[in-house]
Amino acid sequence: MVDLWFSEYHTEDVRFSIKVEPLWSEQTKFQRIDFFRNATFGTFFTLDGFLMMTEKDEFIYHEMICHPAFATNPEIQRVLIIGGGDGGTAREVARYPTVQQIDQVEIDERVVRLCQQYLPQTASVFENEPRLKLHFVDGVEFVKNTPEGTYDLILVDSTDPIGPGEGLFTLEFYRNCYRALTPNGSLINQHESPYYPGDAREMKRAHQKIKATFPIARVYQVFKPTYPSGLRLFGFAAKTLDPVTDFKPELWQQFKLITRYYNTDIHTASFALPTYVQEMLTEDA
Repeated sequence: MVDLWFSEYHTEDVRFSIKVEPLWSEQTKFQRIDFFRNATFGTFFTLDGFLMMTEKDEFIYHEMICHPAFATNPEIQRVLIIGGGDGGTAREVARYPTVQQIDQVEIDERVVRLCQQYLPQTASVFENEPRLKLHFVDGVEFVKNTPEGTYDLILVDSTDPIGPGEGLFTLEFYRNCYRALTPNGSLINQHESPYYPGDAREMKRAHQKIKATFPIARVYQVFKPTYPSGLRLFGFAAKTLDPVTDFKPELWQQFKLITRYYNTDIHTASFALPTYVQEMLTEDA
């Protein structure tokens, strides 16, 4: 019997390998999509050879891209999700009964449909949530055409800044997000990782563009075992609300959500960054 392994190269000489049972492979006009099963991590999928999420640890990423924003502004009602075709981010947003509108923009419809088939743990939200509307278009163009002040929260649950996700890391995109947000609105984006040089360069480039656009630009960290180095960053950008000084733990706790990673202590602690990351964020890319 031959063992089959999926390997993602984090650098030219570092790789992360998982023993797999292949489930599905497909090439769309945007990217290659592969689904696998692993005894430890459950079902997972990759885009162009990069691991997107696994059943075992997806809750970490999806809770942390969502809940810090609601704990800073519990009055969020209108949410835009860009990317996130697996449904995990939408699932977490939909847990808030105060949310009235969820628009989700995913450029590749096949990601959503395959996740509905193979990953109902996250993607069942697409069938069960009446407040959610899917738009299978380019997120960059969608935001560009969004009227001023439409959303209270924009969540950019994107791939890395290559291929279909490249346009979601530009200065023009961040400026359009700023315009599309309400005065108390915030933007949360997947902010890469500080550990490997290539990822760190993209992290710094994104942060510089966001700082040039938003008065408040903070970065927070999360430990995600299946992502390169295990350390992943999110960006928190806002017009008026600071996620540390305007944090409202008592109001967030009134939602009575049961979470597995996020809590009010984690919220505050996640904005305390290692010294080397602090230094990187002040450097030119």
